[in-house]
Amino acid sequence: MALRDELARLDALGQAALVRAGEVTALELVDAAIERIEALNPVLNAVISTRYDAAREQARGSQPASPLAGAPFLLKDLGATLAGTPQTEGSRAGIGRISRADTALAARQRAAGLIVLGKANTPEFGNHSTCEPESAGPSRNPWDLARTTGGSSGGSAAAVASGMVPAAHGNDGAGSIRIPASCCGLVGLKPTRGRNSWAPAGDAMAGIAVEHAVTQSVRDSAAILDATSGRIPGDPCSAPAPSRPFLSEVGADPGRLRIAWTATPPFATPAVDPECAAAARATAELLSSLGHHVEEAAPVFDGEVLIEPLARVWAISNQNSVRALAAELGRPVRDDELEITTRELVDYASRFDASDLLDALAQLAAATRDIAAFFERYDVWVTPTLAQLPLPLGILNQSQGGAVEWWRFDCGFNPWNPVANITGQPAISLPLAWSRSGLPIGSLLTGSYAAEATLFRVAAQLEVARPWAGRRPPVHALNARP
Repeated sequence: MALRDELARLDALGQAALVRAGEVTALELVDAAIERIEALNPVLNAVISTRYDAAREQARGSQPASPLAGAPFLLKDLGATLAGTPQTEGSRAGIGRISRADTALAARQRAAGLIVLGKANTPEFGNHSTCEPESAGPSRNPWDLARTTGGSSGGSAAAVASGMVPAAHGNDGAGSIRIPASCCGLVGLKPTRGRNSWAPAGDAMAGIAVEHAVTQSVRDSAAILDATSGRIPGDPCSAPAPSRPFLSEVGADPGRLRIAWTATPPFATPAVDPECAAAARATAELLSSLGHHVEEAAPVFDGEVLIEPLARVWAISNQNSVRALAAELGRPVRDDELEITTRELVDYASRFDASDLLDALAQLAAATRDIAAFFERYDVWVTPTLAQLPLPLGILNQSQGGAVEWWRFDCGFNPWNPVANITGQPAISLPLAWSRSGLPIGSLLTGSYAAEATLFRVAAQLEVARPWAGRRPPVHALNARP
């Protein structure tokens, strides 16, 4: 087997292990990843800026004592920043903007030896469940180039699914890690609120949004979370520290878990695709066969009541992003520099004051109380990750005539993921099924607050029982030759 093919098959831990064993150098990993990006990115448009020279310089230096040291990585162009690199946040107004410092997350990723090769595409301010920004153009799904990668971490997901890099940064305010993981056949964990710090910022959207990654394997997700998690002084909230490294949970016996499952969405949706529902049912049946107690059940709360408060918080967050960008530019952001959905969100936000924001957050907190009671009875809640298969490009990025209408439309595609953002709980999407047409279908496992350990144990159990490592999309590094 050629070295380039061997590397394209390996996850981040697998690639880094070769460096520790002296079989390859970190520079060879980086050069091989650059070659894969250059071959595939013209087709997928996953990577929108590169820092190859800086990556090679890091690779030539000494590597830290970390299980991830030397593994190539990408940062999403939203959230975490790296000094000296572009950060547009998917907006035309942000073109030419250069980050002045590393965020704590990016610093911890680099300290763990992850080598950032560039920035991955994202929709404007993370606003869509697809990755089709007007600023950089759409990312394309390597399983079907005419379909969405999901969003907002869509560029990261396309890069990992196609084998450009073994793992990439993402963040998640309403499913933005888990949606593209489902669409692209990857592992996507949304950690517990406060698990990863937003420093130097306090948090994002009052703790609704979190930082992490999309990965090929469960173990990579655990190892990256080990590298990045932990409280930084001044954080407004922090998750309880784990009793041992998350990587130690991968392969550990989960015991006999109490698992509920449903394919009935908490928000009104036009329809749930039968193949998505069947995938969740099959996951529940597999968990039962593995010895877990499984029954059909769901938390009781009024999802419809939460549509407007979620839209309100999201809109005010967009307003804040536009104001922050204007402050950096030293001038107002022009309407023609923003996409129509962003303009609608900012317009909606202008109707509210601080007390209206607090009222929206109080409504979400009340729902959290109702949902938390469900997880006193169950360890894990299994649902489809999405209500539909990856949609064709050009659908999910359209205006719906207003902020609330847009949010309701998006929840028709993405009804389950926002629940864990509301409550702060961890949730992981696993690629356990494929459609008859060959598209990946994620199953979503939501755990109790701060119970990533349980999710990693059961996710690893499912990965062994129904492995996905051998599944590769038509557009993949192993199929491409420059």
